[in-house]
Amino acid sequence: MPMADILENFRAETQSSSGASLVGLGDLMDLPVLVALEVGRTNISIRELLQLTAGSVIGLDRDTSEAFDVLVNGTLVAHGEAVVVNDKCAIRFTDVIGAAEHGRRPGQ
Repeated sequence: MPMADILENFRAETQSSSGASLVGLGDLMDLPVLVALEVGRTNISIRELLQLTAGSVIGLDRDTSEAFDVLVNGTLVAHGEAVVVNDKCAIRFTDVIGAAEHGRRPGQ
C-alpha cells in the first residue's frame, strides 16, 4: 500500500460522523518520528552478553535473503533493504505494510 493511501486512510479515520476533521493532517506533517531499520533479533542470557568481546558474533533470527523491517516509532510500517547513497547508509522500501497489519510490532 503506497504511503499516500495510508495517509488517506488516516484522514478518513480521523473524521467525525458529521464529516468534520478531528485532526488536521497538516497539523501532523511536521511531527518528528524515529525511523529505524531492524536487521534481526535474538535472545541471549546476561551471562552470554557479558562474555562478548570485540569480534564476537551473535546469530540473528533472519536469513540474509529476507527484507529488513522498517519501523516508525517502533511500529512495523514497511520492509526494505539497506543501501548506500553518497557514502551514507539508507533504506530502500521493498514493500509497505497494509493498514490491517499496522500496529503490529516486529516478531509478532
